[in-house]
Amino acid sequence: QLVESGGGSVQAGDSLRLSCAASGGRLNNYAVGWFRQAPGKEREFISALSLSGEVTDYVDSAKGRFTISRDFAKNTVHLQMNSLNSEDTAVYYCAADIRGTSAVVDGTADYWGQGTQVTVSS
Repeated sequence: QLVESGGGSVQAGDSLRLSCAASGGRLNNYAVGWFRQAPGKEREFISALSLSGEVTDYVDSAKGRFTISRDFAKNTVHLQMNSLNSEDTAVYYCAADIRGTSAVVDGTADYWGQGTQVTVSS
C-alpha cells in the first residue's frame, strides 16, 4: 500500500513537497509516478521515475515547476512543487509498478495511494 503525505492549503506562488511511502514493501524496487485529479476533471499524469533514475517527461503544466525524485535511503518518492497556482488544486496520487514506467504512465500501475489534497488559493 502506498501512502502520500505533504499536501495542504497554500497561497499562489508557494511551494509544497509531497512524499510517497510504501507500507509493508520496498518502494525502491518499483517504478513510481505522480498523478492528480482536480474536481470534475479526469486523472492527469504528472511524471514518472524509473529504477535507473530516468524521468518520464512532465505534463506541460508542470514543466519547470515540479520535480520528481527518489530517496533510496528512506524508501520514499517525492514531488517538489514550486510556483503553485490555483490550477494545481487537486488530489495528488502516487503510483508504483514493478514492471516499469510504462505501466505507471498508462495508468495501469498495480499500486496506488489514497491521495493527498493540495489546495492553492489565489
